[in-house]
Amino acid sequence: MECKCGMFLMPTEEDTMSHKGCLSVTKYFLFIFNLFFFILGSLLFSFGLWILFDRNSFASVLGSSYYALKVWSYIFCGVGILTMLIGFLGCLGSLKEIKCMLGFYFAFLLLLFIAQITIGILIYTQSKSLNSQVGKYVKHIIADYGTHSPPLDQDESWDFVQEQLQCCGWMTYTDWMENSAVKNSSYRLYPCSCRNGSQSGQSETNSTASLKLSDFCEAEVQWPVHKEGCMNSVQIWLTNNIITIVGICLGIALLELSLMTLSMFLCRTFGPNYDKLTRYS
Repeated sequence: MECKCGMFLMPTEEDTMSHKGCLSVTKYFLFIFNLFFFILGSLLFSFGLWILFDRNSFASVLGSSYYALKVWSYIFCGVGILTMLIGFLGCLGSLKEIKCMLGFYFAFLLLLFIAQITIGILIYTQSKSLNSQVGKYVKHIIADYGTHSPPLDQDESWDFVQEQLQCCGWMTYTDWMENSAVKNSSYRLYPCSCRNGSQSGQSETNSTASLKLSDFCEAEVQWPVHKEGCMNSVQIWLTNNIITIVGICLGIALLELSLMTLSMFLCRTFGPNYDKLTRYS
């Protein structure tokens, strides 16, 4: 009876084959998925470098400002490098069954997941404080705008925000009355990025304002600018796109959880062959 019970508890050959088949499918699925991510990351990184070193061509074709292109190039490069790193760890770790690489892969995904959750909680709980701090920072930018040559990145970034959202100032366009250059000109100067093209009969002193940022235009009588402050425009933009933003964040979080689960499954299932890293190197 003892012998029969022991034989009954032993896994059958069919169970072993099923386990190996499940392990192989998981391993190669993780490999192919991360190979795609590695290729995508390399394309993003290459495209970011292309924009960074050939901004003149992109600015003339797309009609975008140099600062916007520089920001996008940095974003593409950063996302590309991170995606390539994660894809490399996932590819090599799953294909060669290297447990330490799968551990690093799991750790990177876990850090990204925790960072996303933390940022979301801070934005939700500290929204009022964040809004106040952003307002102080923007008013500081407006007060010092145009006092540096060449212009600072913060000046060009605020020009880009005002042009894209078609707004002026933070609370209202009168925030620009605190700018030193505007005060010294007896309020005849106004930032070109605030110009409202629908208002006719006003001076068009700087016709290259869309490309020559951090500059002022001169008004004949009244400022031909957008009257709405950028705070309201930012809030309206967030309200109109909140569903899309939340959906993208949830999709990324679910993808990270799925990949973390698969990597941990493989890491626990692979045998204790810690010498594979030296064997395959």
